[in-house]
Amino acid sequence: MTEVHLIAGVALLALNLLAGLWGAVAWIARRPSVWFWYLLRAAQGSVIFVALLGALLLIAGREANDAIHYMYGASPLLVNFFAEGMRVGAAQREVGTADFESLDAAEQRRVALRIVRREMGIMTLATLLIVAFALRAAQVSGNLF
Repeated sequence: MTEVHLIAGVALLALNLLAGLWGAVAWIARRPSVWFWYLLRAAQGSVIFVALLGALLLIAGREANDAIHYMYGASPLLVNFFAEGMRVGAAQREVGTADFESLDAAEQRRVALRIVRREMGIMTLATLLIVAFALRAAQVSGNLF
């Protein structure tokens, strides 16, 4: 099961890096991307899967070489949790006190695009932070670098 955890960890790194790069390019280009959201959800799924595998290894008595691996390994779950919370508040921050329904269709579209762009920015930063934590978890485990 250790090998599966390692392979899943590499997949986690690849998916989060791909989602982060895709999101960064789309954010910079100011073009919302449907594919970013698919990649993001796959990356988030990989975080949950790797964490579950790590928990199973721990329950089975397989401990990491360095205890700090657990902190770096659990951090991506927390990053996803907090980023999703921030994303939920993005619409409210963008709309502010304006009555969205009273805006004309063109202005509603502009506001909606700003909301999507803000959400993409938040989630892109989250994926890149997850890559950093996952790399560090791999380093302290002794299985990478």
